[in-house]
Amino acid sequence: MEGLRERAVAGGRDGGAPALVSSAHVTSDTPEAAHRLAEALGAGPFGLVILFVSPGADVAALAREAEAVFGAVPVIGCTTAGEISSDGYTEGEIVAVALPEAHFRARPVVVRDLARLDREALIGRLIRERDALARDRADWPGEFAFLMVDGLSTREDELASALAAGLGPVPLFGGSAADGVRFRETFVIHNAEVLRDAAVLALVRSDCRVRVFNLDHFRPTDQRMVVTEADPARRIVRRINAEPAAQEYARLLGKDPDQLDSFTFAAHPVVVRIGGKHHVRAIREVAPNGDLVFFSAIDEGLVLTLAEPQDLVGHLAGELAALGAEGPPSAIVACDCVLRRMEALDSQAVGAVSRLLRQHRVVGFSTYGEQLNGMHVNQTMTGVAIYPPEEP
Repeated sequence: MEGLRERAVAGGRDGGAPALVSSAHVTSDTPEAAHRLAEALGAGPFGLVILFVSPGADVAALAREAEAVFGAVPVIGCTTAGEISSDGYTEGEIVAVALPEAHFRARPVVVRDLARLDREALIGRLIRERDALARDRADWPGEFAFLMVDGLSTREDELASALAAGLGPVPLFGGSAADGVRFRETFVIHNAEVLRDAAVLALVRSDCRVRVFNLDHFRPTDQRMVVTEADPARRIVRRINAEPAAQEYARLLGKDPDQLDSFTFAAHPVVVRIGGKHHVRAIREVAPNGDLVFFSAIDEGLVLTLAEPQDLVGHLAGELAALGAEGPPSAIVACDCVLRRMEALDSQAVGAVSRLLRQHRVVGFSTYGEQLNGMHVNQTMTGVAIYPPEEP
């Protein structure tokens, strides 16, 4: 079938039963892409279908077609800065992930108008949706929440905090929808709707064992700096150590400010210490006036620490192996920061990373930021490892 490349993430059960989790991928210009994906995923029935969509696709047409093809099955998705398929890192594709109804129940929650987020109303809504899902399958122990959010909304920090309050003990992971490296427009998908300034959250319950995880490969150095002038609402830092931001950041790296680019930011991130742990506050770009634009929350008085990377491939190999220490996951759905992909490109490690992703059955997308429980973070991989159900 021309244009189609697919592979089930996990093999079938004995007797030819359907895979625990299935995935398929097609090029973004494939005619009738949703039909092709549905054929590759199999008959189902499914509890949830997730689409990771290259921004080069006709997203609106895909969403309409997917709703028609999958019928009553909830379909959610977002645009990407690259996809992770059964081939590893890919670009210019549409990746579909299907969770079979035999093992998963899902309730999508759409959050519109992020610029005017009603925190209390959202918390109450989540509590009701969680209760309804628990009543549906009270005998299933596995539970997680998966978030996709407009990556140019600048509202991920506020949203993640509100969601965590409504989710209680339910672990959350997610990613910010992306637009390649153009930073012009990002979309989330809910059935036939293609939305901006919005998020879609899937509450998922399963009879499988699940583990939400987050990993990064950076160590803080002794080199610190202070944000002395910022525009927090726009995630802009104007001055560091009372000097123009890009100029001072470049000086600390021993570089010319004109040399700063996305590969520099990927290789030399800054971190902040929160709750006893360092978290990356990734730089997105240098503004024409020399300001630094960040991917996540920033404010005056914040102490930033330069970080240095460990070996990306070796670290990822160790972390993915640890997820399978007591038996390998059947599948991993992951949100991987675009800066990790850029670092892999810059270090010529894309092939090695892709081999690890294939080996460990990872599917997902490259993001403009990641969410873990109540936090919005950068330059990490976050996701859920899904293990076979416990034998009765």
